[in-house]
Amino acid sequence: MSMSTSYKVCVIGGAGYIGSWLVKQLLEKGYTVHATLRNLDDVTKVSLLKSLPDADARLVLFEADIYNPIEYEHAIEGCEFVFHVATPLQHNENSQYKNITEAAIAGAKSIAECCLKSGTVKRLIYTASVVAASPLKEDGSGFGNVVEETCWTPLSLSFACSNAYRKAYVDSKTLAEREILSYGNQKNGGLEVVTLACGLVGGDALLPFTSSSVAVFISQLTNSATEYQLLRFLEELVGKIPIVHIDDVCDAHIFCMEKPSISGRFLCASSYVSSAEIATYFQQNYPIFQVKPEYLDGPKREIVWGSTKLEEKGFEYKYCTKMILDDCIRCARKRGGTDFQ
Repeated sequence: MSMSTSYKVCVIGGAGYIGSWLVKQLLEKGYTVHATLRNLDDVTKVSLLKSLPDADARLVLFEADIYNPIEYEHAIEGCEFVFHVATPLQHNENSQYKNITEAAIAGAKSIAECCLKSGTVKRLIYTASVVAASPLKEDGSGFGNVVEETCWTPLSLSFACSNAYRKAYVDSKTLAEREILSYGNQKNGGLEVVTLACGLVGGDALLPFTSSSVAVFISQLTNSATEYQLLRFLEELVGKIPIVHIDDVCDAHIFCMEKPSISGRFLCASSYVSSAEIATYFQQNYPIFQVKPEYLDGPKREIVWGSTKLEEKGFEYKYCTKMILDDCIRCARKRGGTDFQ
């Protein structure tokens, strides 16, 4: 390891799918972790985090909500690194913000300001999404040839397979990432900012239920129309579907913390596949599920995944497409009860 594990780090959104796994990995590596939750009275989430190895000695929980972002100041105080994993998914109608996009931008801004105010935070690492990195052309004439870090989703376009909720999510993730990055572009006393635009995240989970992203992965097996439409939406937005394992995602976050110096935007996905390729894999390897023929036919695009920035810094992905899909099924069988066997 390249740094002292005596460091304190903060995970904003520590009880979610990625956040809880990240807290687990940080504790395993010997860091002291401040983790925020929306509600410390949520027994299930609090118990989950407190049950992690070494949590009793090195995990401190804080109550904070993205809809009242000043609450994060206490959690960030005294930390050297901050991971902003939280994102608003359902709008709080009673808040000062008119929608989740406003809330996400205000949250990003406030968390960055808290980092600067702390006097201790060296680097802010934001869990961004590939929905902000669409290769769609601004004029609506189709896709560019390559997906990489210079791609920004043109928010003026309407997207296939979209609805108001999905459009709001794309807007919020795109504009919040731009807001966070702006703090790294200023002469601001040394705060480095990293954004990791992650693909669809699959694999195992600490959560006692199947996470929404794993449910999207297996939607062609469960025949869930809602989740399958999300899979198709991502495909129509980004050309194909960038995918990544939860282990690799959290390793990438910690990698970006442990580097002596790193900043800027990085896409984080180990594979770039079509929905039809996912369905074909399931059909060939899990015939018990009887994949519907319509899932096996879909758009065949020649777009290339051109992002290598993370690997050029020295990061290595451990999980291939097969391993990600197999682990999604394993996780769903473990979490899903008798209706997914």
